[in-house]
Amino acid sequence: MNDTTYASPFSWRYSRPALRELFSEGERRKLWRAVWVALAEAQQRAGLVTTAELDDLRAHANEIDLEAALAIEREIGHDLMAEIRVYASQATVGGGKIHLGATSMDVEDTVETFRMRLALDRIVAALDDLLRAFALQIDRHADLVCMGYTHLQPAEPTTLGYRLAVWAQDLLIDRAMLLAVREQLTAKGIRGAVGTSASYTRLLDGTSRTPQDQEDDVLGAFNLRARDVATQTYPRKLDYLLLSALAGLGASLSKFAFDVRVLASPGFGDVAEPFGAKQVGSSAMPFKRNPVMAERIDSLARLLPAYADVAWQNAATNLLERTLDDSANRRTTLPEALLCTDEIVSLALKIVEGLRVDERRIAENLRTYGPFAGTEAVLMEAAKRGGDRQVLHEAIRESAMRAYAALADGSTNPLARLLADDERITHFVEPAEVREWLDPTAHVGDAPARARRLASRIRETLSTAEKNGV
Repeated sequence: MNDTTYASPFSWRYSRPALRELFSEGERRKLWRAVWVALAEAQQRAGLVTTAELDDLRAHANEIDLEAALAIEREIGHDLMAEIRVYASQATVGGGKIHLGATSMDVEDTVETFRMRLALDRIVAALDDLLRAFALQIDRHADLVCMGYTHLQPAEPTTLGYRLAVWAQDLLIDRAMLLAVREQLTAKGIRGAVGTSASYTRLLDGTSRTPQDQEDDVLGAFNLRARDVATQTYPRKLDYLLLSALAGLGASLSKFAFDVRVLASPGFGDVAEPFGAKQVGSSAMPFKRNPVMAERIDSLARLLPAYADVAWQNAATNLLERTLDDSANRRTTLPEALLCTDEIVSLALKIVEGLRVDERRIAENLRTYGPFAGTEAVLMEAAKRGGDRQVLHEAIRESAMRAYAALADGSTNPLARLLADDERITHFVEPAEVREWLDPTAHVGDAPARARRLASRIRETLSTAEKNGV
């Protein structure tokens, strides 16, 4: 990081070092050179490159001189040609065979596809770690009854494990989408200026090799494949598919983080993200314990749909065999979308692994608001036993409003007592039954079982994927 000029936060602050290194300029140019070496190896098989020339190219493949390349680029205005000139000046024996028959995108698109797939593999691996952490917490809290909220108002009880399972289930969907997109990430291929392989057809004429043989060799060195047809680039639609899938994952993690922020606020207090012993919450208010990791997830996740929108524009306006109006923005959108996603997955893992659960507050919220959820059971049972549904509804409504007023005054919830004393209700049901039905801990249905089932499915999915190398 140079502190005298602008540096993207993704170059030093966000994402893991290994992924930042993958998208560094030095690594990009090493990979360009790896493509040129692979192309020279394929062309040696056709008798177009000598062993001495190939050995020379291999010997200098990692000698990146960025300063020299940038100086040439300032003069000629072409970054890849500048790198070729630097490489050729180093490999004085084989330099004349660099980029033989190729166009820039044969090299650049191969490298970008390779880097995107590799980065996606690392993000999926991180997502798998996050899912494992979720599964552990789901099992741990499957039976812990807590208040559910709709419209940010107390609704019916759920369990903390079931709420965790809701978040994790979204991530399972995202995982499947990312893997599907990875299968779609194909290279342009080694096919020349407009994708017809015309230059290679002429170059390889009279040899034992075909342009397809050459392409298979080069792409095979990077474990890539290409589609049947290409222009000067791979379909820019593929960038949109990738960035849209990343945006989808961002939406899931944004909801998770926002929910944690809500639940960590004093009015709820159920859970909170981890907070270090020496962590500072505010420069002005030393007592603050702000949910900074969850807030950072929500902040960064907002970038992802914006990146996807740019990729849509690129796909929609990359006219005919190609235009260059995608090139400048792809230098930012592709690496930053992947780095951004890696950062928010890493943050989510820290939150889930270190999730602070306040069982005292959870129980307090249940005592305060849980009894309201049982009023439906009182209404149904009393009606089944002969009560007038409309009369019963009004009786329960009146008691509920009085109970809410009592809560507002700081009293404990008197709903059970109010209903048990109302003859419109106790004419049909016993007061003890009313109190039983208002117990929120008995009103979570099959949530614990469904939560555990989701945790098991996470483990089965990841175990199968590990066995199959996916």
